[in-house]
Amino acid sequence: MKRILSLFIAFTLLLSCNAQTNNPSSYQTTNNTGMEKVYKFIKQCKTYYIATADGDQPRVRPFGTINMFEGKLYIQTGKKKRIAAQLASNPKAELCCFDGKQWIRLSGELVPDERVEAKKAMLDAYPELRNMYNENDENTIVYYFKNATAYLTSFSAAEEEIKF
Repeated sequence: MKRILSLFIAFTLLLSCNAQTNNPSSYQTTNNTGMEKVYKFIKQCKTYYIATADGDQPRVRPFGTINMFEGKLYIQTGKKKRIAAQLASNPKAELCCFDGKQWIRLSGELVPDERVEAKKAMLDAYPELRNMYNENDENTIVYYFKNATAYLTSFSAAEEEIKF
């Protein structure tokens, strides 16, 4: 498992380096339209993998919640989960998903939003989670991306950089 994780991280870094140094045709988008494009892509994939830091050890796990609320891109988890402690120590995270032809890497800081409205919007978008979470409980937490950069990449087209 450690070898697979190491290969995943190395592959992600290699793609990032190649995109930045060998792809002069890449272009950048910065606005809410770009964020909506990222949101729709992740939503279409259904499952994405999010990486956080646990001290000096990377941790990757599958996720499925993604929501736009008040012009921000959100994820959701439980405060009792290890990811919440990891994000409290280091809010930087990166997610990755693949639709069979293209993939997206989204990195940034995950900022907790304790407002009931933000939690409710997420749970309304994912009603199947209501058997485990409630916007008024002490466990539900939502995070929004701040200082985010997404790279939409494929083997056949120029990489697109999206900042929000």
